Amino acid sequence: MRKSINADWTVSKIVSTVPEAKEILKNLGFNDIANPIMLNTAGKIMTLRKGALMKKIDINKIKDEFNNHDIDLEV
Repeated sequence: MRKSINADWTVSKIVSTVPEAKEILKNLGFNDIANPIMLNTAGKIMTLRKGALMKKIDINKIKDEFNNHDIDLEV
């Protein structure tokens, strides 16, 4: 069954909704997500869209990678 997430959700909400998203995002360059302190602080206020802009990662690349894992990313 496919899961759905939204680019305007916080990183923390995405990871709590879809736990496998943590590893996917880490592999895309969100290295700080592996640090529980960062996930529980900045992750609670940083949306995926804002994080992608900050890390200079194309949101469509993120969408494609989630799609490869049966996760729909609404952008």
